[in-house]
Amino acid sequence: MRIAVCVKQVPDTEARLRLARDGKWIEEEDLPFVLNESDEYALEEALAITEKLGGEVVVFSLGPERAKEALRKALALGAVRAVHLNDNAFAGGDALANGRALAAAIRREEFDLVLTGSQSDDLGWGGTGSVVAGELGWPHAWLVMGIEIEDGGGSARVTREMESGMNEIFRLKLPAVLQVQAGINHPRYPSLKGIMAAKKKPIDDLSPTDLGLSAAGSAASRIELVSVAFPESGGGAEILQGDTDVVAKLLVEKLTKEARVIA
Repeated sequence: MRIAVCVKQVPDTEARLRLARDGKWIEEEDLPFVLNESDEYALEEALAITEKLGGEVVVFSLGPERAKEALRKALALGAVRAVHLNDNAFAGGDALANGRALAAAIRREEFDLVLTGSQSDDLGWGGTGSVVAGELGWPHAWLVMGIEIEDGGGSARVTREMESGMNEIFRLKLPAVLQVQAGINHPRYPSLKGIMAAKKKPIDDLSPTDLGLSAAGSAASRIELVSVAFPESGGGAEILQGDTDVVAKLLVEKLTKEARVIA
């Protein structure tokens, strides 16, 4: 079974963030970057499946040159090869542009399954996997918390995390795209042997031209990131006192007249 895993390099969530001068993003100079958390779980799931059934894992990433650090980690963990969408033209892409580019790269080979994380830790749109599935014309599931390959690799029994502690279980015909939720497994750590072996594993660089794309990145995006800002501190909470009927009536009045969130 051949599995493609899409990974992203994101700013370390423990790092101290500063806004860039133009206010459109954070200052990335000297900022530590790591492999996106839910992507680590997707990679672990792919490695576990191929260890059980046989096959190989190929990792894909879109980003600047520094994204090779994330790809090298994936190779150290057990992926056999990496594909890097590495071109300035890919910069500034939204989920639609990035998903189409990744799908074009994946389409160049034959895969039985594509795994991604549920969402990225920086932008958190959670839509890239859906776009990849749509571009490939494959079945898709989000917030996946369990994967069992059935029918000799012809289908997958998928468990999805739902609201109120409930799960949804269904089957998808393969090939398919699954967005994996953090917590599905216990990601392994790279061994010294794996780290040394990763240095010899290939990373293929691709450009929009290689993928047959006339536009990529911000030029192919529907969403423009205008500005980012740190949350403003609030003025404190107001506690409503009284019996239930009085408090409920007062709350509705405040939501209507003050907050104006109820018409």
